Amino acid sequence: MHASFTFSGRWEVPAELAQVHDLLVDLEHYPDWWPQVVAVASLGPDDARVVCRSDLPYTLDLVLHAVDRSPERLEVAVDGDLEGWVRFDLTPVPGGTRLELTQVVTVRGALGLASYAARPLLRWNHHRMMDGCIAGLTARLAG
Repeated sequence: MHASFTFSGRWEVPAELAQVHDLLVDLEHYPDWWPQVVAVASLGPDDARVVCRSDLPYTLDLVLHAVDRSPERLEVAVDGDLEGWVRFDLTPVPGGTRLELTQVVTVRGALGLASYAARPLLRWNHHRMMDGCIAGLTARLAG
């Protein structure tokens, strides 16, 4: 059995859309500004292995495949401990850029079985990870 999750979020950052886009497509440097991204290894021009760990005592090992890198949409297919996709839609707004996250994933492996009982805890953990993303992204864009 595998539990499925849908996550969404909306944030605004005080930077031009092109700056936000350039930072988000540069996966190899995520560990420099996103605290929950432990490591990234390029697997080719469209693929990367990403290791994440948030507040809960488990590590996600993911393979991301670029699906869309257009200026206003970044989307990856996800495989590994999670299977599905993640998309950021970018929209220019006065004073910066709005990011809208949509993520649809299925938890695989041993964590998949535990995810049914731990669903609220896993949702909380995901929100903590995204808080780290937005805080790190904002700080990186400001610096």
